[in-house]
Amino acid sequence: MISIPAHRLNDGTTLPAIGLGTWPMDDAGAEEAVLGALDLGYRLIDTAVNYHNERGVGRGVADSGVPREEVVVTTKLPGRDHGYEETLASFENSRRRLGLDRVDLYLIHWPLPRVDKYVDSWKAMIKLRGDGLVRSIGVSNFTQRHIERLERETGVLPAVNQIELHPLFPQEELRAFHADKGIVTESWSPLGRARQPLHDPVVLKIAETLDVTPAQVVLRWHTQLGAVPIPKSSSPERRRENLDIFGFELDPAQLAAISGQVRRRLGGNPQTHEEF
Repeated sequence: MISIPAHRLNDGTTLPAIGLGTWPMDDAGAEEAVLGALDLGYRLIDTAVNYHNERGVGRGVADSGVPREEVVVTTKLPGRDHGYEETLASFENSRRRLGLDRVDLYLIHWPLPRVDKYVDSWKAMIKLRGDGLVRSIGVSNFTQRHIERLERETGVLPAVNQIELHPLFPQEELRAFHADKGIVTESWSPLGRARQPLHDPVVLKIAETLDVTPAQVVLRWHTQLGAVPIPKSSSPERRRENLDIFGFELDPAQLAAISGQVRRRLGGNPQTHEEF
């Protein structure tokens, strides 16, 4: 079993340095992937209401034989449930589908600034943490401005911000803000959509030099930046390769070269994207 380092969060808990993403798996696929991933040594599992696979994730965790306290299960609040009471009700539905007494990391999936209820949802999440129903609370796809508003109006910073992050979109300014505030950066789509960065000549050359796969190079890039990638894979062999990234290091020149690709966002813009 591969040993995984961990990050200390600003609430005193820890987060594994890599996790398993489950979008767009269905319940059956998620259950199978989670079972296999936990057997390999993964301890961070990522799902969301809008992935429609919380039941499968919960079954995989329950049937894995891994002690519950060792597994960090993440789920996310959908846009349609923004608001204080709505968030509390949505959380209970997620907890029921997952079959868990407690969710380890609960995130607001998108800020939806036009709707303007994310602060109310954040206040509800603070209550859930205070009641012991959630271990850590965080956000996803939030900008610096959104996070600053949470801090200003509640005094509570997210432990995590899960954002689009890959070599085509390295998010230097937002990562620097996170570091200054003690927020851990999680990377969704860490290999890029359609795995575009894996075909870059720079990545391919580094992989050849280090005798590793292009995916391992990119995932190691994430971890050396201090980010937590959550790659999704339905292939047991790829899940094993994705986890096996802590036995080599990229040097500063290699890190800079990977970050030097043409910048472009592949997902939605948090200022305008709406996902309910």
